[in-house]
Amino acid sequence: MTDLNSPFPADLIARATELLQVCREAGLKIVTAESCTGGLIAGLLTEIPGSSDVVERGFVTYSNEAKAEMIGVPMELIKAHGAVSKEVAQAMAEGALAHSRADIAVSVTGVAGPGGGTATKPVGLVHFGAARRDSALVDAEKRFGDQSRAAIRLASVSVALDLLSDCAHLT
Repeated sequence: MTDLNSPFPADLIARATELLQVCREAGLKIVTAESCTGGLIAGLLTEIPGSSDVVERGFVTYSNEAKAEMIGVPMELIKAHGAVSKEVAQAMAEGALAHSRADIAVSVTGVAGPGGGTATKPVGLVHFGAARRDSALVDAEKRFGDQSRAAIRLASVSVALDLLSDCAHLT
């Protein structure tokens, strides 16, 4: 049953509930490493009662320093590619796994707007990383366009759920 007072859309709640059940049955724990979503992925997952047996922890690494200090993203990597990059998203996912007891990780870094975009990294550009222990790293790039900040962040949460689901289904 969905809580009518939830800040998340019912479709995201349903998908997150299904993901948690798949992970629970497979004995998998989840960790998140979030920048532009600011903890929304972890917030969605923990909106569901009983999620504590699957959600291991979440890192909100909004600043470059937090990315380096909390999950070990090398500052040299951030300086070379920028915080909003495939390379940093991958390092965030790997770092989240390394700094947790989780089995699968998802990371998100992007430009949620309304400002902060550039010609090469426009508002709506979001990079994702997903990792499962002892498996290949997956990354994704989405260009959501110049939408509202809330729309970009929620769209990013949706993509993160898909990536976590893909990792959960690896055999």
